[in-house]
This record gives sequence, structure tokens and C-alpha cells, in this order.
Amino acid sequence: MKMQAFNPFLPEYEYVPDGEPYVFGDRIYVFGSHDRFNGKGYCENDYVGWSAPVDDLGDWRYEGVIFRKDQDPLNADGPVLPLYAPDIQRGKDGRYYLYYPTHSGTSVAVCDTPTGAYEFYGHVCYPDGSRYGKRPGGDIMAADPATFMDVDGQLYLYTGYTPMDAPSLEHCKKTGRHYHGAYCVRLEDDMKTVRGEAEMIVPGWELAPGTEFEGHGFYEASSMRLIHGRYYFIYSSSRSHELCYAVSDRPDGGFHYGGTVISNGDVGYGGSQRAKNQLGNVHGSIAEVGGHYYIFYHRHTNRCGYCRQACAEEIFFLEDGSIPQVEITCCGLNSSPLRGEGRYRAAIACNIWSDLGRAAFITQDGEDGDTCARQYLSELERGGRVGYKYFDFSGDEGTVTLTYRGNSDGYVLISCDDPDGEAVASIKLEVSDGWTDARAAVRLPRGKHALFFRLEGDGAIDILEFELRK
Repeated sequence: MKMQAFNPFLPEYEYVPDGEPYVFGDRIYVFGSHDRFNGKGYCENDYVGWSAPVDDLGDWRYEGVIFRKDQDPLNADGPVLPLYAPDIQRGKDGRYYLYYPTHSGTSVAVCDTPTGAYEFYGHVCYPDGSRYGKRPGGDIMAADPATFMDVDGQLYLYTGYTPMDAPSLEHCKKTGRHYHGAYCVRLEDDMKTVRGEAEMIVPGWELAPGTEFEGHGFYEASSMRLIHGRYYFIYSSSRSHELCYAVSDRPDGGFHYGGTVISNGDVGYGGSQRAKNQLGNVHGSIAEVGGHYYIFYHRHTNRCGYCRQACAEEIFFLEDGSIPQVEITCCGLNSSPLRGEGRYRAAIACNIWSDLGRAAFITQDGEDGDTCARQYLSELERGGRVGYKYFDFSGDEGTVTLTYRGNSDGYVLISCDDPDGEAVASIKLEVSDGWTDARAAVRLPRGKHALFFRLEGDGAIDILEFELRK
């Protein structure tokens, strides 16, 4: 039996955001940056590789460290900058080229295999040798590089960043760099020399008003895909928490706004403007696996922006090429609901919010990199809601067991589909400093349904896991 796939789809101790997914051979690979649990900034760890068989998206394998910060010569003289969101491209020579941003430019590393030990290859430069993004007198913001090789073998590089905070805007103005949108430029066959001048393909937030991109101007996180004969530019919009797309019949211009693919807080899904999870920046792209299409993105944990984890959801294309916005779930790469019985980690929650005060959050015990560390849901209080989507229930009577700790002697009420609906199970709690189990009878309706947990009573609890049994 294949392993079930969850969100996040990597082990719960791993923090790999900004994922770019690619299928090479019979495996899917995710290339992203690498956050540190309890870190003080973005992308503090070195790049690591993860892959899974295309026919078992629940079986992810750690490929090890593929590139270190200190391998880039620009980091040798300091300051050592983090390895932000990368992308990868297979060259005409069969080798794999890793593109990553550093010191306001784009660097390249190369390897014979997708997740082997990459070696520094060079910097993206103009024909005169000056670094792309560092040309005197002003240049584009060469951040968040993405690459795309068209069917004719032409390689394109996409970069851009349109800051919205005052310090970043002031820095851009002082350096003279253009920060007005997403830019595209061609690269030569050596994979690093710029050919021609960069062209803006999607406007940023300053230029978007009055255009079809208004309200969804480019912020960061460029990515390009060719799907069903159309070029899809995926990007993080000025709202930051959503991945949007633009469509064209060519890869270097003529793009029209398409819509929102996903919000990591479900904002806009079904018309709702309520954030159903912690909002934060997002970065990702699309991959086809076994005839299914998925959008890869990341969620935020630990009540901060620096502990992000890789997630994915199945998406669908309409006949006109549009992509309806999809909701965030616990079972994205599963392409079907989770089994309606078994033991589930509380950390796979896809909806967490509160109607009264601070929402609960996902955190972990143990230090960063501890493969034995366990994630759990922390500080669920009255007014909080925690959702799990979706399960396939048989309709039989059974029991639900909750593993929790905390200072509440109230009840955890579980409802089906409606977060404020009638309880299908009521679990009595006792004050407990350590993890303890509490059990109740439950009867869940047959078919695909969501479960929502809420606390009735004073105090707060942490939840480690729950078990559904017939």
C-alpha cells in the first residue's frame, strides 16, 4: 500500500520553503531555500535536496546538502548572505544548473545529477563580464531567479522584486536599481551570459493600478511553466500571501493577468476574506506528476515568518486555460481524501484561526535539524478553530482519541464540515502537564468531510495527535 501524503509533505522537522518542483526521470525533486527552526531570519541553512517516486508522493527521500553558503566566492569576503529562493535548469549538456540570488545578483552552481554535490560555476554576467544586477548607473533587481528553457532551446532568466516597505524602497532608490516589476532576459548557451536587455513582463504594485494586474501586481517569486501550449508565469503578488499567474503565447512578454492559484491563508477562496491560517509570504510553482497538476507553496509555523514548510495542492485547468483558485488542505499530494481511520498528527492542520484572541500555532519540541523532533498544535484556547481537510469516512460508529496536554478541564468539541456546527464528539479534558489521552465516541457521516476542533472551557491545550477508530 502506498504511503499517504500529507501537508506538509516533508518530515515535520524539515523547513524547506520557496519550492520549485521538477520531474527528472521517475522521481520528482523539490528545490527550495532552507529555513532554521527558531531562526532569526529567512533561509539560514544550506540548500538540501528532497525527492520522491512519481508513483508514491508520500515517500520522500532526503538527498543531503547539495550546496553550502560558503561555496559562493562572494560569501568568502563577507558578509555571508543566506541562500534565498533558488531554481534549477537542465542544460543542453545534460548537467543541472542551480541558480540562486546573492549580493543583489544571480549566481550559478552545476552538478551532473539533480541532487548531487553542486559546485560553483559562475555569476550571471553581461558580455563585458559585469555582474547582472550590479551594472553601474542602475540595473534591475536580480532577486529570486527563475529559469526556463523553451522548446527551441532558448534559455530565459526571470528576476525581480518590488519592495513595499520604506527601508527597502529607499535602498533601491539609493542604488539606482529598477524595482518596478518582473523582468525577463535571455541567456547564452553557457547558461550564465546575458544576451540583450531585460524586459519587464509583469508590473509591480506601483505600476499595476489601472491595468489588469491592479491589486495583484508583482512582488517577488518568479517562476515559468509551459502547459498545454501556454506560458504560465507564476508569482507572488503584492498581497504576499497568494500565488498568482499570468498567461502569454510567448515566454518573454505579452502576459495577461490570470488569477490567484492559491493563498496560504485561503483568502479569496470561495469569496471569503477571512484568513484561515497564518498569513505570510509565499513562493512556489506547478508540476505535472502522473497526469495530475500540483501547485507547490509553503505554510508558516511557530508564529513567525522564518519557519516555513513545503506544501502542495492539486490544481485543475479549465478549457480556456484558466486555473480556479484551490483551497489549502491536509492531503494535497494525495489527490484524494485521507483514510477515515488511523492516527494523525495534529501538525497537519490546514486551517487555524481564532474568533476571540490569538490563534493556536504549529511548533515543535527539539532543536533545528533534530530528526526526532515532533511538531504539535500549541495554545488552542476558547474561540480557536482548527481544521483538517479532508477524510473519507465509512459512516460507522467509532471512537476518537486525543493526545493533549494543558491547563484546561473543559471539552474539545469536534464538528464535521462546519467549524461552529453541532459536535459529533465531545472529549472531556483534565489538567495535565504531560501528554495524555482522552477518548470519546464519534459517528461521522459517510463520504468526504472535514473535521474541526474547538475548545470549550478556560485555559489552553496543546494537541500532539488524534486517532480515529471504527
